[in-house]
Amino acid sequence: MDDAALLAELEPTAERLVQRHLGMAKEWFPHELVEWRPQPASGMALPLPDGVASALFVNVLTEDNLPYYFASIDSLFGRDGPWGYWTRRWTAEEGRHSIVLRDYLIMSGHLDPVTLERARMAQVTSGVSPHAESVTDAFVYLALQELATRIAHFNTGKALPDTEGHSVMKRVAADENLHHLFYRDMVSAALEIDPSGMIEAIKRQVLGFEMPGTGITGFAQHAKAIARAGIYDLGVHHDAILRPVVLGHWDLAGRAHLTPSAEAARARTMQFIARLGRAAARMNKPRAALSR
Repeated sequence: MDDAALLAELEPTAERLVQRHLGMAKEWFPHELVEWRPQPASGMALPLPDGVASALFVNVLTEDNLPYYFASIDSLFGRDGPWGYWTRRWTAEEGRHSIVLRDYLIMSGHLDPVTLERARMAQVTSGVSPHAESVTDAFVYLALQELATRIAHFNTGKALPDTEGHSVMKRVAADENLHHLFYRDMVSAALEIDPSGMIEAIKRQVLGFEMPGTGITGFAQHAKAIARAGIYDLGVHHDAILRPVVLGHWDLAGRAHLTPSAEAARARTMQFIARLGRAAARMNKPRAALSR
């Protein structure tokens, strides 16, 4: 099924999910979460552990790259009806995340604002961002990415030494979870319409998944630090995303009436997830031993 036909078929679902989102979303204001106070005498707070500092750095720059995410979704979904409304509403909510995270970082002194601003300029100027080639791929990628972002934000907040930072990250994570639910359930609806096409999209996105921070300078080093801190690593990706969503909610193993190509894609995806789970378990053994 081509993109236009699928979008037309799913338009009532989009309208329903938009209305559900509006009913669940809560109005909130960045200035109410961040206390405006004098900077520390040194201009910087006590340094954070590398993984936590890296997570904050990546989190805010990911939100700052919003123009490119908007352009990608806008070009795929179109500007009319519930699709266009969702894209604009999502953009407004993600922009608020960037505002509150930056306010918190400036006032807490956790990160050097000059380094942060130079990194923002470099990232947005480079224009690097994930781009799905089809609507089906976009649905799957966004469902996985929004959940990954929610987990990364929430775990970062738990690792911060101040209650204000925890409140900021928890609030942003709650929004990201609602975004995940929109795309997760859109994939579920699309699986009923075009199961074979969606299974092939799931394979492409599961096997090739990358967090949106890949355009950030030094992202590979930051990702390693974030993984070492346990904020987001292979085990989290497998246990909190692939297993409950792909295998659980989307019931990858239970889908019937697939084309031969989709059957092969399903088998490949199942094998990949199982192998990833074994790799994550091996990587987590040293960490578990150290924590005893």
